[in-house]
Amino acid sequence: MNMPNTPVTGALRWLLRAEALAVLLGSLWAYSRWGGSWTQFALCFLLPDVALLAYLINARIGAVAYNLTHSYLGAFALLAWGVHGAQPLVISLALIWIAHIGFDRALGYGLKYSEGFAFTHLGAVGRGRS
Repeated sequence: MNMPNTPVTGALRWLLRAEALAVLLGSLWAYSRWGGSWTQFALCFLLPDVALLAYLINARIGAVAYNLTHSYLGAFALLAWGVHGAQPLVISLALIWIAHIGFDRALGYGLKYSEGFAFTHLGAVGRGRS
């Protein structure tokens, strides 16, 4: 049964959030082992949220921009590129990006539906909660 725009609920929602917490903790551990600058980490941690500005245009464009910057696909592709090319800065930025996504998902901020910021695959957030 295909039910578009239906968020994950119940135990499955908590499992996905626990996985995100594991990704966050794993990326923090990797970053510390990597020896990245914690100042750089602090300065770059919220950079993916610049995509939220796209919501000023409209909800559909905002959701696309948010999902592009909050999908693990881009972050892990960047990490692979950094590892393959032995590029320390790229590796650091990828680990920060992965940590950010894990942090957001652990808090319940999932990928967005075009109905608006509050509607995510992990359920409604903020004022969109019912």
